[in-house]
Amino acid sequence: MKKEMSSFDVSSLITELAEFEGAHLDKIYQWGAGNVLFRINTKNGKVDLYFKDRKWLYIPQVHPDIPTTPTSFATFLRKYLDNARVGKAYQAGFDRMVILEAFKSDGDYKIIFEMFGGGNVLVVKDGKIVNCLVQKNFRDRTTRPGEDYIMPKPRFDPLTSTEEEFKTVFRTSESDTVRTLATVNNLGGQYAEEVCKRAGCEKSVPATEVTDIAISEMYKAMKSIAEQISKGSEPTLFRKDGEIVDLAPVNLTIHDDCEIERTTTISEAISKYLEKLEKESIKEFVDPEIEKLKKRVSKQQETVEQYRQRSEMLKAQADSLYTEYQKVTELLAVLDEQSKKLSWEKLTEGALKIPYVDYIEPSKNEVAMKIGYLSVALDYTKGIDANASDLYAKGKKESEKADNAEKALKDSLAELEKRQKGFEKMKMHELTKAKPTKKFWFEVYKWFITSQGKLVIAGRDTRSNDSIVKKHMKEDNDIYAHADIHGAPSVILKDGLKATPEEYREACWFALSQSKAWMAGSSEGGAFWVYPDQVSKTPNAGEFVPKGAFIIRGKRNYEHHLPVEMGIGEITYQNERKIMCAPTTVIEKGCEKYIIIRPSKEKNMRISGEIAKMFEVPEEEISRIIPPGSLEVVRKVWPEPDSEDDEKTEKTFSEPVSE
Repeated sequence: MKKEMSSFDVSSLITELAEFEGAHLDKIYQWGAGNVLFRINTKNGKVDLYFKDRKWLYIPQVHPDIPTTPTSFATFLRKYLDNARVGKAYQAGFDRMVILEAFKSDGDYKIIFEMFGGGNVLVVKDGKIVNCLVQKNFRDRTTRPGEDYIMPKPRFDPLTSTEEEFKTVFRTSESDTVRTLATVNNLGGQYAEEVCKRAGCEKSVPATEVTDIAISEMYKAMKSIAEQISKGSEPTLFRKDGEIVDLAPVNLTIHDDCEIERTTTISEAISKYLEKLEKESIKEFVDPEIEKLKKRVSKQQETVEQYRQRSEMLKAQADSLYTEYQKVTELLAVLDEQSKKLSWEKLTEGALKIPYVDYIEPSKNEVAMKIGYLSVALDYTKGIDANASDLYAKGKKESEKADNAEKALKDSLAELEKRQKGFEKMKMHELTKAKPTKKFWFEVYKWFITSQGKLVIAGRDTRSNDSIVKKHMKEDNDIYAHADIHGAPSVILKDGLKATPEEYREACWFALSQSKAWMAGSSEGGAFWVYPDQVSKTPNAGEFVPKGAFIIRGKRNYEHHLPVEMGIGEITYQNERKIMCAPTTVIEKGCEKYIIIRPSKEKNMRISGEIAKMFEVPEEEISRIIPPGSLEVVRKVWPEPDSEDDEKTEKTFSEPVSE
């Protein structure tokens, strides 16, 4: 499995980063061991540049979970780079390294992403490191604030090399062909394999045995890949049995046995690939605390068993004394008497001549006597009853130790069970939690797609009401709609001059339902549409136009008796699944499964969460598209999962839920 970006991936990414030129840096976030996110304000809204695990740099398709409180590193970068104008992005040679220019009034900065040697993010100004994610001493350079930034020693660049240079470097290796291409010629493992296959060369042949003709073919194959990427990469995901196994900016012949899935950008391919890796890592992840508890439980189980066995053994030894009462009594009496007369050596010598004596230690007054399969240690200065009593007492102590150890074991087992349940619940949540759908630029506004496929966008607040008209309304192309209510959002029907009367009504319907008419609980109302040249920020003499408001001059084209009602349904937009809130007629025509909502007087703060569960998306996706105020679900149309026909089944809620 691919664990990090290749140099060719980085080359493909550079073309995507060109869209940032002229944009401005917004917020910067940092979390975990090596996740840094730069939020950038572009002409099409806010876009994220995500440096993940110090290995992957890409534009994510969905916003990662970012911390609410910035780290010291993020706070520091915000101080220096806030609202900085973004310049060009470029790759350093053929290394896995991206340099992004940033300009502020106090000077020019470089944001450097290093995806090698453990990875790093550095901010450099006038050749000095302002700050960096990882501070480290290398053999030839140091990455610490205040130090001069020294570029890593450049590796061989196969793309700019001549065929003769490529051949000369290849000949310096004593490894096999594929390893030589991967390391010495700096192609990486993935493309070393690809070059070998395209050139028809056996990858296991030692480099010293490869012919000049074969090296020439490999050089041509490498150049062919580079040209494909430079002319316009075709980012591709490779699937085997439905599972993503690799990605590349071009189609690879080494994956001829795989299904291919084209993506619009290399970032989209990386996003999908990493989503798969994250699921696998969650499955394989082991909680270290659970492992510690398991070891503790195992040790405690052994201890309990040892105490129990010792207790049973001592009791058996005590009981056995009475099975050989006469023999035991005589042995103890003889040894006690002789110990008072003989030296330890003589006593030991005499005792070991007795067949059922196992051993004797005069220094401890101890003799071990064989009784059946047992060897029983006795104090020969005491009688049989005293020895039996001692053994029973010792057995009782071992039994008490076993009881105490068993209590500790039960506590550990309870703790382990609780921890495992929580961990499994967390894993299940991570594996099954709703994934956000792909986010489009227009989602910073309210939006929907008309019955004829045109985009409608609406402001969320006074600021976006202004920006939606200034940035997105084209005088020669669009239509402006507005509800006949103070504080209603500005609505733009894109390509509206070519729209049908039905679409004009849909835009007006949307304008009404996303206004205060919903909060007021109205059942119907009116809205109008006008041409762009009728919309102005210039007030009449003596008037004032507040932020988010506009002056409408000329004829207004009204749509009356618009129902204050909306639908929420699942659609496909640009081959991506989206959940859309739109006028009921649009939803009914374009969606197989949907719900119909209306204003409600009741409050139910869980309604957006309930709807999100229906459509299997995060709650935030629903809360951003529904109208302002309380609502209730009045109808649900959902295909039966096991239905024998394709007809829709309709369900009406007997108890409406509201917010």
